[in-house]
Amino acid sequence: MALFLFLVLVAVVLGIVGVVVEGLFYLLIIGIVVLLAAVAFIAVRWSRRTGRRPIR
Repeated sequence: MALFLFLVLVAVVLGIVGVVVEGLFYLLIIGIVVLLAAVAFIAVRWSRRTGRRPIR
């Protein structure tokens, strides 16, 4: 979960810098890609976790 939050924080910072600083629009694009990667990462972790339940 800490990795997910770190990736979201990095994405937000890159997005803000990409919007504010003129000529660094590519940072906004990189921020969006990092955010999508973080969401995909957490989705994969949650989907794997729901499938493994101990049999009692």
